[in-house]
Parts: sequence; structure tokens; C-alpha cells
Amino acid sequence: MNKKISYGIGALGKDMVYALVSGFILYYYNTILGISGTFTGIMMMLARVFDAFNDPIMGVVVEKTNTKFGKFRPWIFSGTIINALILYGMFAMPESLSGTAMLIYASLAYVLWGVSYTMMDIPFWSMIPALTKPGKEREDLTVVGRTSASIGFAIPTAITMLLVTHLGSSERQGFAYLAAGIALVFILFETICILGIKEKPTKADKTPSLKEMLQSLVSNDQAMLVVLAIILFNSSIYLTSQLALYFFKYDIGNSEIFGLFGIIGGAGQMFSMMTYPILRKRWSTRQVLIGGIGVTIFGYLLLFLLASLHQTSIIFLGLSAFIIYIGFGLVTVLTTIFLADTVDYGEWKTGQRNESVVFSMQTFVVKLASAISVLISGIGIDLIGLDVKAAQQSPETLFGLRALMTIVPIIGFVVSLCYFTKKYKLTEAETKRIAQELASRRGAEAAHD
Repeated sequence: MNKKISYGIGALGKDMVYALVSGFILYYYNTILGISGTFTGIMMMLARVFDAFNDPIMGVVVEKTNTKFGKFRPWIFSGTIINALILYGMFAMPESLSGTAMLIYASLAYVLWGVSYTMMDIPFWSMIPALTKPGKEREDLTVVGRTSASIGFAIPTAITMLLVTHLGSSERQGFAYLAAGIALVFILFETICILGIKEKPTKADKTPSLKEMLQSLVSNDQAMLVVLAIILFNSSIYLTSQLALYFFKYDIGNSEIFGLFGIIGGAGQMFSMMTYPILRKRWSTRQVLIGGIGVTIFGYLLLFLLASLHQTSIIFLGLSAFIIYIGFGLVTVLTTIFLADTVDYGEWKTGQRNESVVFSMQTFVVKLASAISVLISGIGIDLIGLDVKAAQQSPETLFGLRALMTIVPIIGFVVSLCYFTKKYKLTEAETKRIAQELASRRGAEAAHD
């Protein structure tokens, strides 16, 4: 099977899992199980602090892996199996559990899910710089991966609330059945991916120590910059994902629009990702980034205006979703490309390439961004006085929900854009120069050997 197709199928499958957890775990824990939003937010943030240590170490472990099946594929397969089992367990909490036992189960399930997702996500994205050359080839595979991932993310967003009410006798049982189905699809798609990508076995050369690898990561200032930008970008958009169900149920007054909002948003994201190569023919990556964020901010302002005017038109709400996610789709592609370019920069600067270590940070920051958004959402819905059992919310509560859904993400995007454009220095010309110098170095080393 074609490398791009295989990689795209893998991206689709794994982001279906991620979408279910990142988009619905707060709702499941808070509304279905009755766990407070504040507890859920704090628990998830602490889990991500643990990941701050776990993810880079996992990157080093992958970097040092040397099997006849390659460096990346063994971890993708084993991580997928474990994560799929934990996913089901997380959404199938025994009804006999309550009180402290329920809180312990929920916390352990979420932590273990994060650890096992790391096992497969780090090697998955680490394959991009390992399988491609800088420039068009790398950008093409990134677009395929990110476009497919956006499709995978959109599917649970669109169908979850429609299915959970019909799959079982209750929403709780429906979530368990849906999680089981997505887990099986996840295993199937990742198996197709690893069978379709023929990875060459790595040489058993001496690799740097854990300390040396982490030092090279910290010294890669451009990688650290991209990591911080991803945290800010993703925290902003994930906040929207976390609160969208509450927003449409209470502020707009029609929870059924939530699924349509997700479908249209996913379509916008896919559209922008597929048109990225066309945009790149005319504009630089920096210009596309600025344009993408500008479009996203405009979409948020439109959504805030519609809610403030109590407009429930599916056409206009769908248009705001399309605009928001068109911009974010471009941002998603670009941050992955920027991070891949920092791998070459790190090798040029320190002599160590370490794809898996650098991309371990992407896995970490995506999960950290999700946790930050859950923390803000969980504490936020408690602070604004949102009562999930009440038939109607106060005007003050609805305005607070509206602001959390739109204004806070706008602030996040503006801050991240200003910081990133000021500090990032790997322009197209600079990355080309670095790639040429690295090629010369490798040629000289090969001749010397």
C-alpha cells in the first residue's frame, strides 16, 4: 500500500481515540458520573505534569530502539493495543463504584490512557522527518497525516452525542459501547499503517545517553519555541472543543447543533489542510500562519456575536465553525512542519538528530494543552455557576460560558502569534541552508569512514 495512504489511515484511527477523550471526558466525568469539573480539571493537569517527565523519556526509549521491525513500528503497535483496552475501561466504569473509589478509578484510567497514548503517538509523528527530506516531500506527508487526523477527530465529535443515546439503555452505557467500537477501529487502522510503511532496520550504532539527548533537546531553542506555541494554539482551540457541548445546550438552546458544528468545523479544517500546498506556492509559512490565525479570530468574533444576538440559525453557526477551523487547520499543519524543521536545526546545532525526542514534546504539549483547556473549562463552569441539573441558566452564567468559549481563545491566539513571529527564525531560506550544510557534513563523514 502507498506510504501516504497507510500513514493517513493510521492518523485517522489514532485521532478518533484522541477526539473521544479530549472532547468528551469532561462531559462524561462531570455530567454522566457526577464528578465535579474542578476535580476533573485539576486531576488532568496533574496527569500532564507526570507526562512532562514521561514523554521525553519515551522519546529517548524510541530513539534507542533497534529491532528487525524498525525503530517506530513496534511501539506504535504495542501502544495501540494497550491504549485501546484502557480507552474502553475509562468509558466503562463499573456502576458499583462510587465516592472515593470512583475518583481513584477515574484518575488512574486517565493517567494510564495518557501514558499508553504516548507509547504510540511519539513514534507515529517521529516518522515524518525520518521518512522524508526537508521541503515538499516532508510537507506533503505532513498534510496527509494532519488532514487524515482532522477527519478522525471530526468523526467522534459529530457522532458521539447522536450515538450514545441509542447504543444502550442510558448515555453511560452508550459511551461504553462507543468506546469499544472506536477502540477496535483504532487497532485495525494502526495495524494497516504499520504494515503499509516499510521501515528500514536501524543500525546498532552507539547512541547518546538519556542525559545527552535531553540536553540536546533543551539546547534546541527553536524546538522549545515551537513547543510553547503549540501549547498556546491548542489550548485555545481545545477550550472551544471542551465547552461546545455546554455552549450549544445552554446558551444556544439546542444541543443537537453540536454534532453539526463539529462536522462543519472538521470540513473546514480538512479543506484548509488540502489547500495548504496551493497557499504555499504564493505565500511563506509565516504569512500563511498569520493569515490562518486571523481567519480563526474572525470566526470566533462571529460566533460570539451570533450568541449575543440569540441567533440560532444553523447556517450562520455552521459558517462560524467553518471559518474558525479553516484557520486552525493551517496552524496545525504549520506547527508540525515547524517542529520537523527543528530536528534538522538541532542536528546542525548540537550534532544530535533525535527525531523521537523532539516529537515527544509534540505529544506532551498536545496532551498538556488538552489538560489546560479541561482545567480552565472545569473550574470555569463551576465559577460561572453552571448547574447541569438546572433546566435554565442565569444570564450571567450564559455570558460567562460565551466568553469562555470565544473570548478566552482569541486572547490565546493573539498572544501566541505575537510571541512566535517575534522569536522564530527558521525561514525557508534558513532551513534550506541548514539542510545543505548537513548533507555536506554527512558526505564528509561518509568519505572519512
